[in-house]
Amino acid sequence: MSWVAIPEDSGLGLTNLPYGVFSLPGNAPRVGVAVGTYVLDLTGLAAACLIEERGRWFAVGSLNGFMAAGPSAWRANRARITELLTDEVYAVHVEPHLVPLADVELHRPIEVADYVDFYSSLDHATNVGRIFRPTAEPLLPNWRQLPVGYHGRAGTVVASGTPVVRPSGQRLLPGERTPSYGPSTRLDLEAEVGFVAGAPATGPIPPTAFRDHVFGFVLVNDWSARDLQAWESQPLGPFLSKSFATSISPWVVPIAALEAARVPPPVQDPEPLDYLRCAEPWGLDLALEVAVNGQVVSRPPFKTMYWTPPQQLAHATVNGASLRTGDLFASGTVSGPDRDQRGCLLELTWNGEEPLELPDGTKRTFLEDGDTVTVRATAPGTDGSRITLGEVTGTIHPATRPS
Repeated sequence: MSWVAIPEDSGLGLTNLPYGVFSLPGNAPRVGVAVGTYVLDLTGLAAACLIEERGRWFAVGSLNGFMAAGPSAWRANRARITELLTDEVYAVHVEPHLVPLADVELHRPIEVADYVDFYSSLDHATNVGRIFRPTAEPLLPNWRQLPVGYHGRAGTVVASGTPVVRPSGQRLLPGERTPSYGPSTRLDLEAEVGFVAGAPATGPIPPTAFRDHVFGFVLVNDWSARDLQAWESQPLGPFLSKSFATSISPWVVPIAALEAARVPPPVQDPEPLDYLRCAEPWGLDLALEVAVNGQVVSRPPFKTMYWTPPQQLAHATVNGASLRTGDLFASGTVSGPDRDQRGCLLELTWNGEEPLELPDGTKRTFLEDGDTVTVRATAPGTDGSRITLGEVTGTIHPATRPS
């Protein structure tokens, strides 16, 4: 129990304690922890000598310094914050550093070093295969052998709430034989979950070392221009169709907060190669919700993901690739077996052939200018409650004209 008044349904109790970066009007961004309806200002706590801070971990605009400190520092700080919020003897000292969430601006929590996006949902990959290769086997031969992924653009990973400008590029319009340039007409969302690297290392990093290097999890919307993607991905992978914007949530939920969410992943057949084998159950029972203009259109379950985060990290580093503080790894679109569990409009509308009717009666094939997309997620907490991973949101703005 905490001496702080924490609403039962906030999802931000003591079993969560996610980290983020916030600012008050006129002040520089700094690191805080979400507690109920407050942000606990870690810069203020450190200045008051209530928590340990080495090398200006908290009085900065990103979590990277603290994330680089490694698991022992993460555990010690989490234990100390829990102590400060539960022992009433500290209340008079800590209360001045609780800032109402309603008064702050939330920022991108990390400086992104590299960005990798995977393709790890069996249901999503199967649906995409059926859409684009209707007469062939939906999955290509390598899909069940390794976590397929691509390197994205770290420089366009943006904070939740940042406007998403409709991208322009080359696309081959239906019935045309040559490409033209113009705004994407098939702009899509992708509901994803990502994890963030803390302690750096040189690969390979086995699945057993996942906790030693990964700081926590965020929500991701990997916006996608499907018409640009279809034309440019011949034969290589996504490029301009993905690099214009990727939105992430403001709170990084520590691995320790998700222990109760861990479940056995789906059975993998064939059995993975040795470097991908993971004895621990690293499926995560996260319940996602996707809303367009405030109307829920999908509820994808993360626990059905075929490839797990430790396997993704192991594969990304098995060739000796280094891991840097701030590296972001996204899951790929999260989709379940049912229609209302699909995590993108490509699947929900079957590539535009089956328009999606929103609860208010409006219809969508792909996103229109002015549409706002929000992805939320919750998970079981270690105390039997549900914790929140927050939300990631973005509004589509019209394409800009080239100068």
